Amino acid sequence: MRASARRKAGSSRRTMADLGEADEAELQRLVAAEQQKAQFTAQVHHFMELCWDKCVDKPGNRLDSRTENCLSSCVDRFIDTTLAITSRFAQIVQKGGQ
Repeated sequence: MRASARRKAGSSRRTMADLGEADEAELQRLVAAEQQKAQFTAQVHHFMELCWDKCVDKPGNRLDSRTENCLSSCVDRFIDTTLAITSRFAQIVQKGGQ
């Protein structure tokens, strides 16, 4: 590759040092959002494992009514807990912003 072609290829790449404050803030926001998604996904997987271990004795082609009720209750508890925690965090953030 010729030197001029290398310069052109290199000039299209941006580094963190080349980013302006707005670009850097946007990048940080995107990274934080991706981290939150990853954390949520990990929590869901953990929750699924807990409910599976608690409710499913022997996997089969169909769920019996006891297993189905157990899984439903487990999911309901997870949703209720998540909503309560989210609400509490929102209250804390709101109080901190005042």
